[in-house]
Amino acid sequence: MKYKFARPDIERYKRQGFPEAIYCSGKTTEQVLNIVGRIKKTGVPVICTRADENIYRSVKKKYPGAKYHKSARLITIGQYPKAGKVSKSYICVVTAGTADIPVAEESAVTCEILGDKVERIYDVGVAGIHRLFEHEEKLVNASCVVVCAGMEGALPSIVGGLVPCVVIGVPTSVGYGTNLGGFSALLTMLNSCAANVCVVNIDDGFGAGISAHLIGVR
Repeated sequence: MKYKFARPDIERYKRQGFPEAIYCSGKTTEQVLNIVGRIKKTGVPVICTRADENIYRSVKKKYPGAKYHKSARLITIGQYPKAGKVSKSYICVVTAGTADIPVAEESAVTCEILGDKVERIYDVGVAGIHRLFEHEEKLVNASCVVVCAGMEGALPSIVGGLVPCVVIGVPTSVGYGTNLGGFSALLTMLNSCAANVCVVNIDDGFGAGISAHLIGVR
């Protein structure tokens, strides 16, 4: 086998409606560039997650069309065609606090590159819950809501009690000692009494974005 370090699933978008992303953390720059090139040859847009600016500069030098979404830590090359049904609706991406925005942006940008319209509602956590209710109309009309929260992770349950759609809870590693790197927020979300709340892994903005996209196009 010519390349022993990676076997990118270049048919995933055709098969499932969402792409394989290149997770950059733990890979060398040379490995990332190699995988980017192999995916790009197929004509499929490229998404690199957890990318730093050093990797971006190397990708940009070789592929001038690359774009870096700094807060989201994503590199994108190209754009997927917009899905007609999704363009008539939107996905809401919500954060409890400002420190949750990097994870939220990973979700938002993922949805946008897949052709979704995204409405962002940031810093509306439970410590000042009145801020959330100012956006109630926007929330209840969304096709799906992604809620990113650290600390105790209570916000997805509150949003779940307001909206008639699926709420994707994303626990973040934001918080003090007993947050345990997002584990306490994860447990709170998994124990939600709002039946429309489902949960992805800690800091998994990309996975939440893919799930929100698939919900939106159904």
